[in-house]
Amino acid sequence: MSTNSRGNRSKKGPTKGTGGNGRKSLEGRGNTPRAEDRSWHVAGKRKAAKERLEAARGGSKPRPAQREGGAPRRARTDDSTELVTGRNSVVEALRAGIPATTLYVAARGEMDERVKEIFKIATERKIPILEVMRPELDRMAGRDAVHQGVIIKVPAYTYADPMEELDRAIQRRRNPLFVALDGITDPRNLGAIVRSVAAFGGDGIIVPQRRSVGMTASAWKTSAGAASRLPVSMASNLTATIKAYKKAGVFVIGLDGDGDVSLPSLELATSPLLVVVGSEGKGLSRLVTEHCDAIVSIPIDGATESLNAGIATSITMYEVAKLRAAKRAAK
Repeated sequence: MSTNSRGNRSKKGPTKGTGGNGRKSLEGRGNTPRAEDRSWHVAGKRKAAKERLEAARGGSKPRPAQREGGAPRRARTDDSTELVTGRNSVVEALRAGIPATTLYVAARGEMDERVKEIFKIATERKIPILEVMRPELDRMAGRDAVHQGVIIKVPAYTYADPMEELDRAIQRRRNPLFVALDGITDPRNLGAIVRSVAAFGGDGIIVPQRRSVGMTASAWKTSAGAASRLPVSMASNLTATIKAYKKAGVFVIGLDGDGDVSLPSLELATSPLLVVVGSEGKGLSRLVTEHCDAIVSIPIDGATESLNAGIATSITMYEVAKLRAAKRAAK
């Protein structure tokens, strides 16, 4: 049988129609939701954060964090030892009770007050003291490290659990303050961030288990001993940890040069806060950005393209500390 153009028939019989789908597609999808009603839109995120902030100001306190997925209480990157070099870092680590296994000192090295205290603490804690030649210390410390004649060997860093640290912060004060790192791979950036967070009253650092730097000897050195006082937690999944912090009543802000909120006008600064810092090159990852209550920018001169992650964190921590102090003074 030949094809009939009017009946659209062939040897195989009539073809299937659209079933009305054509008419339905012409009917449209209704009115477009307002920007603030779209959860993924900047305006929607701002509205949700404002509602959470108003609820928090109504008297509700951060809730104890809920552990999800049976996460371990402690996580370690490996079983190797780490070296802490330099007089300030070594004396701070010993003061904080870091479980050093050996103290190496340069033969006929210069004695100052820090070295005397290092010897005193090591003797009291019965840490073995080995006197070695300076070239051997140079070899141990590596090309980029400055040991100043003293090195201690310590076990690989034992990371805290982020949810346990949040619980401790909630018990200590009303407004916890944490910093999470998203894609930071330079140990010197991590050390600088640890130092800044400790200096401005932060409660801890959170690093992802993958694609992130850990607490290496270089990070220890850059922190100038602050790593011995401030807990660094490891999150098996940073996005899941951020969601758990939000569920516990903590607001999450991400630092980005194109943020819709300027740091000096950050209302969330006086609330329980988690600051997420991205890498200098790639910035915040997409998933992390989607779960932030606000994306915050630091006002800088237009000729400067971006800020180092450590510097950006220092500025943010200072501004948050200043806004919190102003609120306390106003009471």
